[in-house]
Amino acid sequence: MIAITGATGQLGRLVLQNLLTRTPAGEIVAAVRNPQRAQDLAALGVQVREADYDRPETLAAAFQGVQKVLLISSSEVGKRAPQHKAVIAAAKTAGVGLIAYTSVLHADTTPLSLAPEHLASEAALKASGVPFVLLRNGWYTENYAASITAALTHGALVGSAGDGKISAAARADYAEAAAVVLTGEGHAGKTYELAGDTAFTMAGLAAEISRQSGKTIPYNDLPAAAFSKILQGAGFPPALAEAFAGWDADTAKGALFDDGHALSKLIARPTTPFAATVAAIVKA
Repeated sequence: MIAITGATGQLGRLVLQNLLTRTPAGEIVAAVRNPQRAQDLAALGVQVREADYDRPETLAAAFQGVQKVLLISSSEVGKRAPQHKAVIAAAKTAGVGLIAYTSVLHADTTPLSLAPEHLASEAALKASGVPFVLLRNGWYTENYAASITAALTHGALVGSAGDGKISAAARADYAEAAAVVLTGEGHAGKTYELAGDTAFTMAGLAAEISRQSGKTIPYNDLPAAAFSKILQGAGFPPALAEAFAGWDADTAKGALFDDGHALSKLIARPTTPFAATVAAIVKA
């Protein structure tokens, strides 16, 4: 059996959709914090089990009889390392044969503030003795959905990414890669740096928004502090606004660029162009 943690999340649901085309529903475990949110999955024949990262006693039972686990990184930044360690420990106790973990692109070298928790989780995997594979995911193109919407509303795209190249791909691309790894063989011990085939800059994104909307949308590059203030004015909590602005500044340093094409090789097709994400928002 294959278990997916965080199975009712945006990535988790897409992974499950892919798995259902590759393996019987009864061989899939949706490990979720709130089983009530997974009733639609249960209706498909998927086994729904409670698995709360903060309640280790639920994890051991969730992984019984499971051969492979996809550990989707927690959404709770600041709590990820201990939460992930609890999952890894429970998987080991249950005798799981492989853990696939969704880390971050170039976790060992990136300046992104998200990296330390991912590195701690990778270290916990290495120390566990359980075979594992690292799926170091780059940015999702969907991460820019709110920015695209705001640009269409206000007539400009703003950020602090400079001319940094962004090798983003659609969330569904990363989900398909996870399903390929979980249903295939020979992936244990490997690290996949996953990113989109074609990189874009924020200016390039603004140009694509302009092309598809028929409006002139410039990209205004700002110092990180100024961008943070704009985000706070839009309702972001100060700490989150500073984090987003910091990630943009790291983008200018190349943090989100990769040209290894590992993602498209895994899924055996080109990654989804960023223009498709723009189209989905412009036409909405």
